[in-house]
Amino acid sequence: MRHTTTRRDFIRNLGISGAAANLVLALPSLGWVADGQKKQRVIFVFSPNGVIPKHFWPDQEGETFELKRILKPLAPYRDQLLTLQGIDNRIKGDGDGHMRGIGCLLTGVELFPGDIQGGSDTPAGWSMGISIDQHLKNKLQADAATRTRFGSLEFGVMVPDRADTWTRWSYAGPNQPVAPISDPYQMFNKLYGNIQNRIMLSSVLDNLSEDFKKIDKLVSSEDRQILQQHAELVRSVELELKSEFQRAKNQQATHDTPASADHAVPKLPPNVQEQNDNMPLISRMQTDLMVNSMMSDFTRIATMQITNSVGNPRMRWLDIDEGHHTISHEPDSNEAAYEKLIKINTWYSEQVAYMAKKLKETPEPGGDGSMLDHTTIIWTNELGKGNSHTRNSIPFVMIGGGLGFNTGRSLNYGNQPHNRLLLSITEAMGHPEKTFGNPDYCGDGSLTGLT
Repeated sequence: MRHTTTRRDFIRNLGISGAAANLVLALPSLGWVADGQKKQRVIFVFSPNGVIPKHFWPDQEGETFELKRILKPLAPYRDQLLTLQGIDNRIKGDGDGHMRGIGCLLTGVELFPGDIQGGSDTPAGWSMGISIDQHLKNKLQADAATRTRFGSLEFGVMVPDRADTWTRWSYAGPNQPVAPISDPYQMFNKLYGNIQNRIMLSSVLDNLSEDFKKIDKLVSSEDRQILQQHAELVRSVELELKSEFQRAKNQQATHDTPASADHAVPKLPPNVQEQNDNMPLISRMQTDLMVNSMMSDFTRIATMQITNSVGNPRMRWLDIDEGHHTISHEPDSNEAAYEKLIKINTWYSEQVAYMAKKLKETPEPGGDGSMLDHTTIIWTNELGKGNSHTRNSIPFVMIGGGLGFNTGRSLNYGNQPHNRLLLSITEAMGHPEKTFGNPDYCGDGSLTGLT
């Protein structure tokens, strides 16, 4: 006999909705995981202003490579690591190097003419095409088996409020930049509903706990563990938000600025963009929210944009007072600046390592390894090297098994256009294309040697 009740009808009849419903729908013991279909996720991570190649790229190719200083934080994930040297962003046209670096990075196509002046080059506008993350989102959302609540999520860390070509790398289409969410409070709202009128956010977890109790006897012990881990993740994020709420409240009291009675969860302090001492906290909180959202199958595609092209945070927690972009223009002969840039890029590497750690420690729903086994983190940059503004050998570092690439290797492609890598990514996700972005740089199609 054929059952006509849908999964969502079943969950709705139990009185479960919202965040809990999406997580429960993905539990394998309820028999609703597509037969033979491996869940694939991709996370694109951006950090700015190039790297120090001598302390970034391995000297050896193949499996016997040695991690240099900047990539050392990724050592625990060496077997799932893939470094791709010799991938060039060849897109030319309007805009300065930084603008084309970030605006063409995920789109692989030129910028429109515009009125945003960059450096000494011609002004430019937004990108002429869709970015790879949004392209994959559209493909996955078109299939009921891979459709998720949000399709994609765009996280930010200290991305300025202004909207211009230096601050956007995700595009829903030509002239359609997608703004990242840099405020963890706002992202929490997006994932779990409006929290402004909830007392210290406690009702979020309370509601989830009640919903989990309704389903507890219907699922396996493994799935009960998944539900428990989800609750713990939400709780940890709530505690972070509570702590930040209290800190901001104390700061307001110090400055004799009364909190708004109808805004129980304030925004981050207004000077955070200039002072940016909260950057490590925000990075960790955003990563926790991202992993939590993917565990719940809210999305399988995400971006994490850490600052922006020409990003100039002052990383005082590293004992660095100068802005990152300012230091990146110093010549290699400036030994003090050179060492600071290594420290800065190592810190970015540590953020990627934390993301990999969270995914590695979280079991994949269904018991098939960890979430990192089904997720590929792609860490990249708008420049190959800051003081030369080169877009040759753009940093591309991958961690995880989501794309099915052969990891535990260091590869050097010489000088291949990055459009071919974008083709490889969409192909690995089950949606091959003949071209992506500017077809002139798609050559012979996707890169060889990745699998």
